[in-house]
Amino acid sequence: MTTDTDTDQGLDGEFLERHVRAGSAASGPYALDIDPRRAGWLHSALRVLDLPPGGTHTLDSGDSEWIVLPLSGGCTVHTQGEIFELLGRESVFSSVTDFAYVPRDAHAQIASGAGGRFALAGAKCERQLPARYGSAPEVPVELRGSGNCSRQVNNFAAADTFDCDRLIAVEVLTPGGNWSSYPPHKHDENHPGVESELEEIYYFEIEDDGLGYHRVSPSRPGGTDVLAEVRTGDTVLIPDGWHGPSIAAPGRTMYYLNVMAGPGETRQWLIRDHPDHGWIRDTWPGQAVDPRLPVYRAPRPDDRPDTDEETHR
Repeated sequence: MTTDTDTDQGLDGEFLERHVRAGSAASGPYALDIDPRRAGWLHSALRVLDLPPGGTHTLDSGDSEWIVLPLSGGCTVHTQGEIFELLGRESVFSSVTDFAYVPRDAHAQIASGAGGRFALAGAKCERQLPARYGSAPEVPVELRGSGNCSRQVNNFAAADTFDCDRLIAVEVLTPGGNWSSYPPHKHDENHPGVESELEEIYYFEIEDDGLGYHRVSPSRPGGTDVLAEVRTGDTVLIPDGWHGPSIAAPGRTMYYLNVMAGPGETRQWLIRDHPDHGWIRDTWPGQAVDPRLPVYRAPRPDDRPDTDEETHR
């Protein structure tokens, strides 16, 4: 279910859905292929790559930086003379994962012996940073909110946890029956120290064929307006607007990957809460965090491979 105003004009004049249903934006090897041109904006990108056992894929990064993030399975990433062995995970509901950073103007080969599904989160950028490996034990796992607004955030590439030029990316897990991305908030204007301008992509997976709902309400006349029933593989594109809540149906955990980038010189995530709903934050100190959280923790450092040679060569 979506509202009848969840579309917008792209930069090239095409009529684009803001709620992208699973399979509707597939292209070539990608189950999902959202680049700035197709999204009708300038910065953020997301691809979802399915590799069969023994499969390989070549990525030319062009004018964007990318993070290779296993959603299920593991892979090897060859780029800039480096080899990163990503152990990956069984699913987004089973564990934190390691990941690889691919800089702009680079060539990368992704190979998976057992096969898997891999998110390629991207952002147009200016600086070419070194290719790097991100280890799972170093991913900060944050419990945010309380009560039925409790959720888990895996801050693998948040603005203050992993160095990128423009890209910001995190994972969020919401227990069944809970609300996340709440209170509704926005980051569609540049107000230094208060709000940063960021385009945002939400990519959803729902446990065991469950469902959820996601809302984006306009922050300006004619702005983005979405009320969508979301299922595994669905995506919501947010160029502007108050976004939230993301609602997980009872009994099934909701996962989403957030990918953000914008024009600001400083890479930061500054948001403004909706004035009608920000009061909910004042109620959180008096409530316990949902006992179902964390869904999982980051692995201990001693769970990593014995030598760096196994992850970084």
